[in-house]
Amino acid sequence: MPTAIFTIGRSGLTATRRSLELTAQNIANAENANYSRRTLTQGELVMTGSIGANALDSLGGVKPGVIERAESGLVQRQARDSSSAMSAAEAEFFAMKEAESALETSGVYSGLVDYEAALTRLQNNPTEPALRLAALEASRKMAGNFRIANGTLANARNLVQAEVGAKTLTVNELAAELAKVNADIAGSRDGTAGRAALLDARDKALRGLAKEFGITPVINANGTADVTINGTPPVSLVTGGSANTLATTFAADGTVTFTVGATSFVPAGGAMAGRAAALTEMAGVQSGLDALAVSAITLSNTAQANGVGLDGNPGQPLFAGTGAGSITMVLASADGLATAPAGAPAGSRDTTNLAALIDALGSSTGPITGTDTLLLGLSSKVSALETRKDGLSVVAASAEAELLRETGVDLDSEAANLVRLQQAFEANSRVIQVAAQLFDTILELR
Repeated sequence: MPTAIFTIGRSGLTATRRSLELTAQNIANAENANYSRRTLTQGELVMTGSIGANALDSLGGVKPGVIERAESGLVQRQARDSSSAMSAAEAEFFAMKEAESALETSGVYSGLVDYEAALTRLQNNPTEPALRLAALEASRKMAGNFRIANGTLANARNLVQAEVGAKTLTVNELAAELAKVNADIAGSRDGTAGRAALLDARDKALRGLAKEFGITPVINANGTADVTINGTPPVSLVTGGSANTLATTFAADGTVTFTVGATSFVPAGGAMAGRAAALTEMAGVQSGLDALAVSAITLSNTAQANGVGLDGNPGQPLFAGTGAGSITMVLASADGLATAPAGAPAGSRDTTNLAALIDALGSSTGPITGTDTLLLGLSSKVSALETRKDGLSVVAASAEAELLRETGVDLDSEAANLVRLQQAFEANSRVIQVAAQLFDTILELR
């Protein structure tokens, strides 16, 4: 066919132009972590001509094919799983770090030590008014330290609960978005730019869900994704174009329960699992703190009941309250501190009763040792979580780097493609130009 050269040149221009557009799109999205590299397939354009009953096929240029999107199911799964594990450790670490800071900055341990020290100084001179006032003030400060610790721990717990609530909304939004993307994918054509964008949106939603929960996605033959949250028991979150709703409830002790539909479950991974674990641990810390406050109240009030004050009257309760949040110093006068044993006369310098209280406060089962053990255990937990977080961060970074190698954009390769395709575009333009000159020359022949 005399015009075949024009068809060949035009087909080359069309294929090159579309490849150039994809290359430019790749370069523009080089920094987009939710974008997968695109390439355009090409095939031979076969033309058929006939003379009479004889038909003849000939090559007529290049035919643009479909848009292929770089993807790797295995690498995607590894990146999601490592991100889920790292998010769990990271969320738990930061939450427990807040709890540790809450107790350390409250001064609850130093308050108990100062209270014991003030009683010890009073033991040396039990009738000295200044020492009695100092002991009474130390008891007031200790009670305040417990209330501060209770309040700062509650603030740390509230922050985690608020984050759980906010991320619950995020998970529901991602699930609804994935369900919509699934519906759009089911109606899209293979090899189109629109389908590639939908698959990017699908993988983005899966990564977002994997950050909050450990998930098991099933990629169906049509490209849609069904999502199950890993847990006890596993629960279905997204199936095709429908999504279930995640809900959370908080118990009186601050712990959280997760529900999808009508099924309650315990998450097995993701930041939500880390937050749930932290809330459970905070509930334990709160129980320990309350027990220490009750111990300090009980030991002090028991000593008061077993002794007499400076005026010889039976000792009255030193503290009131049922835990760290309600402990209060209630003794009205420093003279009411029962330093002497029951039956001792007014002004007695016998400190037997006071010595028993000091020994009880500092014993291996007393509140001072208990507070030290609580803080040490919390610090050890935070240190272990930090080590685990750092290790998982390395694994997650490695998996993410591998994912970028598989599906990301290499600017060097794209730049080389850009130069090659520009040259191809110019070459095809030259083919058409030469063909036009050739036909002009033929037409000018006389």
